[in-house]
Amino acid sequence: MLSDNLTKKLNAQINSESYSVILYLQMSAWCSSKGYDGCATFFRLQATEEKQHMEKLFDYMLETGALPQLGQIDAPPTSWDSVKDIFQETLQHEVEISREISALVEVALNEKDFSTHNFLQWYVAEQHEEEFKLKSTLDRIEMITAEGHGVYTIDREVSRLTQQATSSARKDQY
Repeated sequence: MLSDNLTKKLNAQINSESYSVILYLQMSAWCSSKGYDGCATFFRLQATEEKQHMEKLFDYMLETGALPQLGQIDAPPTSWDSVKDIFQETLQHEVEISREISALVEVALNEKDFSTHNFLQWYVAEQHEEEFKLKSTLDRIEMITAEGHGVYTIDREVSRLTQQATSSARKDQY
């Protein structure tokens, strides 16, 4: 059974993951409105992934006898200055989520809740992967000028990376 403190913190994380869903959907919409179809697909897939992260926490809480409680979620921004800016904001957001997960791990360890600690290790690894993917994308964006043809190239590269990740994820399912 989860402590009241850990229940409260896991509920806060559910809300953080929920915010990620709507943030990435909004980012997808912005990209789509600009004609950045590869980036729009990338962010749509990110939103789906974040929903799965939220649901995984939700289900874990139910399995442990705790009550998941969904809270108010702020509206995300609706526009960005450039593709580079949107990916920088995404990386910053994922770094913040990583900090939140680390704080949850610390609470679980302090409370000697080894089941929750073990459960959270999946999130630790997932956040490492997210940060690496976004940093790699930003590195590619830096290599490409963001003028004219550069934005098209960035979008095409993001689309290629998204297809690779989707293909890899499908292989992992089997």
